[in-house]
Amino acid sequence: MPYSADIIGLILKGSIISIELFLISIVFSIPLGIICALGKISKIKILKAILSLYTWIFRGTPLLLQLFFIYFGLPVLGIKLNPFAAASFAFIINYAAYFTEVFRAGIESVDVGQYEAGKALGMNYVQIMIKIIIPQAIPVVLPSLCNENINLIKDTSLIASIGIGDLLRASKEIVTSDFTIFPFIISGVIYLIISTFLVAIFRKLEKKFFIQ
Repeated sequence: MPYSADIIGLILKGSIISIELFLISIVFSIPLGIICALGKISKIKILKAILSLYTWIFRGTPLLLQLFFIYFGLPVLGIKLNPFAAASFAFIINYAAYFTEVFRAGIESVDVGQYEAGKALGMNYVQIMIKIIIPQAIPVVLPSLCNENINLIKDTSLIASIGIGDLLRASKEIVTSDFTIFPFIISGVIYLIISTFLVAIFRKLEKKFFIQ
């Protein structure tokens, strides 16, 4: 029993890093995704072209490759980040690209008449977006946001590749040294608990918005 407690303690310590990366990524990538989505539906052609290129690159290449490029490649250009900062940057810009498309689709799903109604009330573009369009787009994008959040918490396991002692790496080290698969089982349970928690949160949000 003490041995099992030690294993769980080490794995939980690694899970804290995974959760921290998840939270940092969400806090920055969702607002960035909303801003980029608004840019993609704007009438500024050069901005739309730049954002289309951004989403094409970061959605079309593996997150692991982006992580390697930022951590191992940027130092060649004189930009050196510590492992956690590199991971945070990679996850933010990668998931912001996905959130950009999620929010763009949600915003474009709102009836054009809603824009006209906002203009009739004397609102400017920003006011229409904040008060009318985005609130109506949120219920539409919640299922996709839930899926992306679950993918994000699972993708945090990739940071083990640049030497960060996350949940999966902690488990792998114990498996390698003690020749037992018990740590992998514990890790799987922790990932499932976090994913279930995220699903529960988004279901409550969906109920709240649909009731309104």
